[in-house]
Order: sequence, then C-alpha cells, then structure tokens
Amino acid sequence: MTSLTVIVLFITGIIAGRFFRNSNSARKGIDILVTWAVYILLFLLGISVGINDKIINDFSRIGYTSVLLTIGAVLGSIILAKIVYVYFFDRSSETESKKQP
Repeated sequence: MTSLTVIVLFITGIIAGRFFRNSNSARKGIDILVTWAVYILLFLLGISVGINDKIINDFSRIGYTSVLLTIGAVLGSIILAKIVYVYFFDRSSETESKKQP
C-alpha cells in the first residue's frame, strides 16, 4: 500500500465517521470491529515474526532490547494518555469547582 492510499482511506474514514457520530449503536459496533481488527493485526504480526528465521535465530540477542523498548513505549503511552485525559477530557474538576461557592 502506498502512503497516498493510507491517507485517502484515513480521510474517507473520518468523513464516514462524521455521519455516524450521533448513532450509539453504530459507535458500539465500530468499537467492536476496531478491537477485533487490532487482535487480527497482532496475530498476523506474530505470524510474520514467526516465519522470519533471522528474527527467531537472533531473538536472544535482540530480546532484552526489545523488552526494554516495549516497556518504555507502554509506560510512555500510559503517562502521555493520562496527561492528555486530564487536560482535555476530564470534566470532573470543572464541575467540582462550579459546585463550591
């Protein structure tokens, strides 16, 4: 797939999402589809790693580095997601400040 194809599909998805934004049933169905799409992609990634002899043979050498990188990426994502949530999506602090005289 070329970059242009990916960009066109992404923009098409955004436009389609605008039509479904008020439909809770469509949103729930799409969430389920996205979750299963991620599961399938992870499974296929595992297959592609499993059939690559070079990766399997060098796994002990690259294993520690990849574990450290994975832990760092996960922790960084969690920290950044928390920051984004607090600053952009958490409305509880606003409602509490409005309740107090």
